[in-house]
Amino acid sequence: MTDGNGTWALLVIDMQRDFCAPGGYADRAGMDIEALRTPIPSIERLLAAARAAGIAVVHTREGHRADLSDCSAAKMARSAAAGAPVGTPGPMGRLLVRGEYGHDIIDELAPLSGEPIVDKPGYGAFYQTDLEAILRNAGVRRLALAGITTEVCVHSTLREAVDRGFECVTVADACAASDPHIHAAALAMTQGEGNILGEVWPSERVVGVWNTPVEATA
Repeated sequence: MTDGNGTWALLVIDMQRDFCAPGGYADRAGMDIEALRTPIPSIERLLAAARAAGIAVVHTREGHRADLSDCSAAKMARSAAAGAPVGTPGPMGRLLVRGEYGHDIIDELAPLSGEPIVDKPGYGAFYQTDLEAILRNAGVRRLALAGITTEVCVHSTLREAVDRGFECVTVADACAASDPHIHAAALAMTQGEGNILGEVWPSERVVGVWNTPVEATA
């Protein structure tokens, strides 16, 4: 679907069991997983609207190879300091390791067949991935970003996308941090200097745009 600002895609970032379920990485690192689950209903609405309107949907997952060769020493040290070393066993498998049950996306937001899933070893979704090629090949110019966490993986991806020339909308109620004050601060940073990192919209506004016929927005 196109509008006056180009072709849209919905990017759903890291809505994984390791971040949203008991016993996963976030839980073991002391994060509030109930806070991290708050955007699920809004993301469900975005997914339904995107799929109905023919909007491209891309999902991301943060995680590492089984041998942890793509996990830097610095990241390993950070995860250990948080009490949840990457690769250690948990009730859903090894933490943040690809192929483990905890690494996968939660059932409520499961990708449909044909929706790309981008596996990333870092916080930003463009780092060491083919995300940009996926978006360029689909003719995407404008991104709606949703997922967790607002201040880390969403913000890292947002900054990378802006530098690559994508027009970005961060969907406020479809993102979350474990601390609501940090979530609010990250959104405020996005809107600084005249929306230097793109606009911040509620999900209802995004859905309204996607539900508007192309002719009305041309």
